[in-house]
Amino acid sequence: MRPLTALLSSLLLLAATGTHAFRFSEEDAKAKAEAEAGKVAAIDISAACRKRLGGERVLLLIAERGNSGINAEQGRYSLHFNGIEKRLRSYGTRTYSQAEIKRQIAQAEIDAHFRNDPDAALAASKKLGATLVLRGMISSQRGINPVLKINEVAVNMGFSLQAGGKSLAEIGAKADSYSGTDTVAMALTLIEEQADDVVNRLVAGYCTTRGDKKNNRP
Repeated sequence: MRPLTALLSSLLLLAATGTHAFRFSEEDAKAKAEAEAGKVAAIDISAACRKRLGGERVLLLIAERGNSGINAEQGRYSLHFNGIEKRLRSYGTRTYSQAEIKRQIAQAEIDAHFRNDPDAALAASKKLGATLVLRGMISSQRGINPVLKINEVAVNMGFSLQAGGKSLAEIGAKADSYSGTDTVAMALTLIEEQADDVVNRLVAGYCTTRGDKKNNRP
């Protein structure tokens, strides 16, 4: 009887394991479908707003908030910068390369900018002649997954589009991971997956704030 009992136990264990894995797969697929459904499609903007965008010069800055404070060394985020910049340019805006930013703006001014120093922010913008500032802030939250009982890291990126210190649009993006602690790499993955949606929303917010109507494609 023992061999039979052991066999039955093994089969039950395999069945339970398979059901468990399938259930999580279904939940992941559902979550992905919900995320896709919530995205803003490429937007149709008015001729007036598109013309206005064509005259904007955007200063893009990215930083990470960690346990030791804010790291705003721009070279650390080159790939993140490129992912957002090319999407901004697709709407006709003029952007500044990281080399241009480094030549014109001191690191101390960038650091002060992320400490919400309005004078530093204004000074940095004026040096390049920027009309808009887009700030991206990476942050993370660590904990233990209550179901799987393993380390969990959630990476967030908050984007704020500003003109003269006034916020025109604020958008957040989030990615979860059950393993790994490299938040910068995870933030890059997040940008690769969600940058289109983020920039679309920022542009939609810009057009609305500037008083131009927009029409979202169904």
